[in-house]
Amino acid sequence: MPSWRARILDRVIRTLMRRRDWGDGRALTRRARIFFGAPPVYRSLVAWGVRREPVRAGAVRGEWLVPAAALPGVVLYVHGGGFVSCSAATHRPIAAALARFSRRRVFNIDYRLAPEHPFPAAPDDVLAAYEWLLATGTPAGSIALAGDSAGGNLVLGLAQRLRDRGRPSPACVVAFSPWTDLAAVGASARANDGLDAMFRYENLADFAAVYLGGASATAPETSPMYASLGGLPPMLLHVGSTEVLLDDARRVDARVRSAGGTSHLEVFDDVPHCWQMMVPFVPEAAVSLRSAAAFIEQHVAHGAPRASV
Repeated sequence: MPSWRARILDRVIRTLMRRRDWGDGRALTRRARIFFGAPPVYRSLVAWGVRREPVRAGAVRGEWLVPAAALPGVVLYVHGGGFVSCSAATHRPIAAALARFSRRRVFNIDYRLAPEHPFPAAPDDVLAAYEWLLATGTPAGSIALAGDSAGGNLVLGLAQRLRDRGRPSPACVVAFSPWTDLAAVGASARANDGLDAMFRYENLADFAAVYLGGASATAPETSPMYASLGGLPPMLLHVGSTEVLLDDARRVDARVRSAGGTSHLEVFDDVPHCWQMMVPFVPEAAVSLRSAAAFIEQHVAHGAPRASV
């Protein structure tokens, strides 16, 4: 059973956000940029215990979140927001908690958003951030990739892109409620329509259309679900049982394992999409993020030199 705090969060999200029609591309983008992500006061309050260092390095944008007595290794965090909204700042609660729990520096990146910058701008920016980490002295084996929702899509896509290009592979991948199938053919997309606190089935196609800008929803480059899933780093997937994206995680987990890879799937009962944002107030958020930190600790190489900033 979900905690009473998770139930309250679920009800608030249903009341404020959920709608079957978000409007045309312009209206959808405007609403998403109003409602998605943590508000300024909250994201400042819950970023306690970490030092923030803004980064502007060519095309790479974001911020370091540095815990006290940081261990070697880096988490590259990629925020969600349906590819049209949010930023490193709006997802600071999740990234800062990962920094505290993992005791590692988190590079929380900004990437270009649709519709102003449709596919492939976002995956190109994520790749540029990873290559920048390598170029500034961070070994690939000491980098963990992590992201939520659309960010989960982007970190899984990055791992595939690095594999296909023969580039150094990160140590592991963590994806919270990853949106892996922009064509929305998973059974849960319809089965959980009405159960998901935030999204209806129709929303998936509407957000995807704004991001894709005419690209195919079933191309491996846009939807990791349709890529070859062998030869990837170990991955951890967290998703809620009532999310329309439940099968986006389930199917990736099954395909990775069938290809001989390592994947761990954890399904949380009746929590809303991106519940990790409400750490420390929702117990399930802390459970998820501590589990992710332990997974990162298990896989990130110790003793790796630290990146320069």
